[in-house]
Amino acid sequence: MIRVRKTAGRGHFDHGWLDTYHTFSFGDYYDPAHLGFRSLRVINDDRVHPGQGFGMHGHRDMEIVTYVLDGALQHKDSL
Repeated sequence: MIRVRKTAGRGHFDHGWLDTYHTFSFGDYYDPAHLGFRSLRVINDDRVHPGQGFGMHGHRDMEIVTYVLDGALQHKDSL
């Protein structure tokens, strides 16, 4: 069964440099009805301001897929 979660029903945070919507519980957003789907734990819709980004951090036991719709993005892993 496919359930559509519209933007208004998802977790939203605007950090100034990052405007993000969380489909599943993530970071400070917790929704026990939306913890993930099988082994998929994170689907975030992030808009990163130009020249900004996430600080260096590791990713243990996960794969990351990023779709860039406009502009360019560089991603480095601390390992």
